Amino acid sequence: MYNSFYGFKENPFNQTPDSSFFFPSEKHKSALDALLYAIRRRKGFVVVTGEIGSGKTTVARTFLRRLGESVKTALITNTHISPKGILYMLLEDLGVPYQMGIKERLLLQLNEYLIRQASEDKTVVLVIDEAQNLSPRCLEEVRMLSNLETEKEKLIQVVLVGQPELRKKIDTPKLEQLRQRIAVHYHLQPLTESETSDYILHRLNRVRSEDQWMDPIFNAGAVAVVYRYSRGIPRLINLLCDHALLTGCLEETRVVTPFMVEETITELRFRGEKRYEQVY
Repeated sequence: MYNSFYGFKENPFNQTPDSSFFFPSEKHKSALDALLYAIRRRKGFVVVTGEIGSGKTTVARTFLRRLGESVKTALITNTHISPKGILYMLLEDLGVPYQMGIKERLLLQLNEYLIRQASEDKTVVLVIDEAQNLSPRCLEEVRMLSNLETEKEKLIQVVLVGQPELRKKIDTPKLEQLRQRIAVHYHLQPLTESETSDYILHRLNRVRSEDQWMDPIFNAGAVAVVYRYSRGIPRLINLLCDHALLTGCLEETRVVTPFMVEETITELRFRGEKRYEQVY
């Protein structure tokens, strides 16, 4: 609604994770670099955790886009599944023809595929988002994938992305074998106030023409209020900025002020936005 008013090519603060809007803060860039390093060195298991809305999924999707043609990838986002369901989804996403059957048959078909890829010097990567929802049995099934290997390297690289509860699950005694196989574990921290300001500007510049880049839109006071109420969580920053821009459009003003952000916060509280309530 407000895109034409501000001259945006598209909405700068969508709630969906979009890798084209990836903001390389020190934290997010470090998470991305850790993923790329671990996969290129074929380390086996990587875990990325972070609070709800911290940008984990955007990092994961940016990571997938940065991988070259020599890397085959599978992405699982539905984590309320059975251990056998993981194998089915993995085979489906990799495009591996398979016959329905017992788990051992599925693993055999997967292993044959992985060996073929390794013989062609290709890497296979499995990314599981929202991995905190996996049951201990499913996590153990994922761990068993590390048994698919040659004498020199693992045949499949696994990235687990999830909320802090994932780390708590992995730290339980029954998952000690999985814990021992994790080569890299990165926890994504919220943005600082300075990073929040840069983040907002980054997303605005992503949708504006170059001659608009110096237009402030969010003044310093407005950014301070956004940071105070979002605590540097990107999803909440997006939520507040999106509604504040709508307010600015309705009031026909091109600069968002602290009062307008406060007005947005009051409106979101009144409407009972669950996503916003997470800041308390």
